[in-house]
Amino acid sequence: MRMKLLAVALASLSFVFARSPEERAITDPQSITSARNDRARPVPIEDLFFTRAISSGAWSPDGKEIVFTTNLTGRLNLWKVDAAGGWPVQLAVSDDRQARGMWTPDGKWILWQQDRGGNEQWDIYAIPAAGGAPVNITSTPDVSESDAAISPDSTRLAIDYKPKTASVTDVAVLDLATRAVRNLTNDKSADRTWTVVAWSPDGKTLYANRQNPDETVGEVWRIDAATGALENLTPHVKTVSATAEALSPDGRTLLVTSNEKGGYDNVALLDVASKKLTWITDLKWEAKGADFSPDGKWIAYTVNEDGQNDVFLKPVAGGAAQRVELPRGLNSAVGSTGAFSPQSDRLLVGHQSSITPNDYWIYDLKTRKPMQLSRSALASLDAAALPQAQIVTYKSFDGTLISALLWVPFNLERNGKNPGIVLPHGGPTGQTIDNFNRNAAALVSRGYTLIAPNVRGSSGYGMAFQKMNYQDLGGADLQDEVYAAKFLSATGYVDPKKIGMAGGSYGGFMTLMAIGKTPDVWAAAVDLFGIVDWYTMLQHEDPRLQEYEKSLLGDPVKDRAVYENTSPIKHLVNAKAPLLVLQGENDIRVPKEESEQVVSILQKAGKTVDAHYYPAEGHGFQKRENQIDSVRRMVEWFEKYLK
Repeated sequence: MRMKLLAVALASLSFVFARSPEERAITDPQSITSARNDRARPVPIEDLFFTRAISSGAWSPDGKEIVFTTNLTGRLNLWKVDAAGGWPVQLAVSDDRQARGMWTPDGKWILWQQDRGGNEQWDIYAIPAAGGAPVNITSTPDVSESDAAISPDSTRLAIDYKPKTASVTDVAVLDLATRAVRNLTNDKSADRTWTVVAWSPDGKTLYANRQNPDETVGEVWRIDAATGALENLTPHVKTVSATAEALSPDGRTLLVTSNEKGGYDNVALLDVASKKLTWITDLKWEAKGADFSPDGKWIAYTVNEDGQNDVFLKPVAGGAAQRVELPRGLNSAVGSTGAFSPQSDRLLVGHQSSITPNDYWIYDLKTRKPMQLSRSALASLDAAALPQAQIVTYKSFDGTLISALLWVPFNLERNGKNPGIVLPHGGPTGQTIDNFNRNAAALVSRGYTLIAPNVRGSSGYGMAFQKMNYQDLGGADLQDEVYAAKFLSATGYVDPKKIGMAGGSYGGFMTLMAIGKTPDVWAAAVDLFGIVDWYTMLQHEDPRLQEYEKSLLGDPVKDRAVYENTSPIKHLVNAKAPLLVLQGENDIRVPKEESEQVVSILQKAGKTVDAHYYPAEGHGFQKRENQIDSVRRMVEWFEKYLK
């Protein structure tokens, strides 16, 4: 039945890409409607989180199995499944999260990375592919080793290597026999980060990316694996970003994503000998390279149009790109060691949308048909009973176009009496995308109209838009959030005195700034691990993230006024909205000291505030019981103070 429904959906879809973000049409708020649905009901929060998450897929060398991460047991652990379908087998058990599983090329071992209580200090683990006891290969609590790439002869790992106290991530090589680690790049610049891309076919050369903290500038490098000799393959790139994504099977060409074309990400081929770029796309939406097929015949890449992703296949020999036929939503090419099967006959893709959780599909390149591999949703989670998100566009205070995802509950009356919530995203260089948002599903199914705007500073709309909030965090971008609230009211469904805000990380910062700086707009709020003082963030956050903060705000001494004016701590005492604070105790990105300050300030000012701290959780909550608890607390807070 599900395959039949998919076929009907595919047959009815029409895909028309706008030529640029500037050509988006303004949405009339009065055109928004609340559909009638007799099946509508509040979705049980447990159903949303017992519906599994899936990530980090990778093919076995023989193309017969897929290894992946899922929280089937309530913990993000490593599993594998037959590529033809079937029940998965758990490979490793841990209370901590496991990610980026992959086989060694000889098929003997499966590797992954694992941290401790969400602290992002990753170690590399290995287990025999046939089963056995896992081994911690690195076991370095004060050094993070991550994003491993395995040498063609299965003897070495290229890794992203970062000591806890360092701001720089370097490229290092780990010898699997001796477990000795050699740092190859040893970068002395505090504001640069290296990431591994691929080994050359002969195992003598590594390819890597070197970027600044906000990834607005980047180069592609070639590294001699024996000597560490470095060569910049993109010397022509000065103030733009070029990022290698994959290496061709013959080792001659890199698949690259670059914003050299007017500040918009596009896909190109980089000849490693001549250093010449040949462009594959020329778009003003965000295009990103994915992979080469092992036979060298195909290139896979994705296009992000306004928060919805599609996967495309293009013949290397020339010809038009072909879209991988999946429903609209968030579609991606998946693979820790490559999205294509080793036989080049299949592609591993992920699909999700606002009403369907992420699942893996096997796309057959010969028949051009997808086969669903995983089934993450509980049977009780009925997609037809969930309101689907829609993309809307509005003008902000200065005429800037802002896109947003909008969720409208079923069966609302257009009487201006219903509650609404604005959902700011993290980042700020992030983007709200059309994924399966469990928080949104819980709220919209309980009668809250939701809007999640991609305010200035967001990625996905070109570099000029992304830089619009430089040294102005919580300024014009906050007004974009305020105008999202105005859009909710203008639909005729939402009471302007019943609008709340809830966000995490930078979205938490925006929530704190909103209730302090524009207190009359918001009736209730939930802050998940948000920043309240950029100076105390500098004292407690990870050193690499300190450099990211400086890239957004400038020098903390020279630009002290900027730091002070953009910190919610300056405005928070003006808040009127009751505030709930949720925080992981092990967060290295937004340390718990930020949330503790928020609670202290509001309590001393006699405001309504409550807080809950989750042990052994980092930046975001990974353990199922904590995910359920946090959303339940959010829903109860809004039911009490907003509805």
